[in-house]
Amino acid sequence: MHVFVLSGSSRTGSVNVRLAALVAALVERTGATAEPAQLRDFPMPLYDGDEEAEGGVPAGALALRERIEAAQAVVISSPEYNASVPGPVKNAIDWVSRVRPQPFKDKQVLLVSASPSMVGGNRGLWALRVPLEHLGARVYPDMFSLAAAHQEFTEDGALADRGLGERLASTVGAFLDLAEADTRYLCLQRRWYEFLGDRTDAPVTARAQD
Repeated sequence: MHVFVLSGSSRTGSVNVRLAALVAALVERTGATAEPAQLRDFPMPLYDGDEEAEGGVPAGALALRERIEAAQAVVISSPEYNASVPGPVKNAIDWVSRVRPQPFKDKQVLLVSASPSMVGGNRGLWALRVPLEHLGARVYPDMFSLAAAHQEFTEDGALADRGLGERLASTVGAFLDLAEADTRYLCLQRRWYEFLGDRTDAPVTARAQD
């Protein structure tokens, strides 16, 4: 299993960068391979249809698309801006979605967040689910949000609260089990039914996200 772990923040000392590093370490402990990255590794302008028509999709967005496409699973550690998804994160999704085939479709995705606030960035994750699920990503139901994150990390990068550390490890492990099953076992491939009584032969790929 190859897991792409992306921090939606690049600020020096960012708690989401630290959380992404911790998740990457937990991924490695399971025997999978983690590829950590920060959003600053993929520079791109604000999305503009005229700019796309003139110069195409920028190199940063193409590179990000390749990383997502190459991974069997993706983890995004995103901050929360004004109770919603940060503009740079949404902008990256918008640019990457312009590539065909776009890489989010059927990709297993886990969302985590860290914030100095007492809600841990959780509201931002709910907002982030919307564009990802619209693009066909299989966003894991359980999300992890670390509240008061500025005081929760130990010097070695672990979580000071043992219970929170165990819950994060359990969430990551369960997510990877699902992603591995979805990747390896063809019998789990599902068909898409618009209604419960629909029994057409339409494959799962015949979805609106195409």
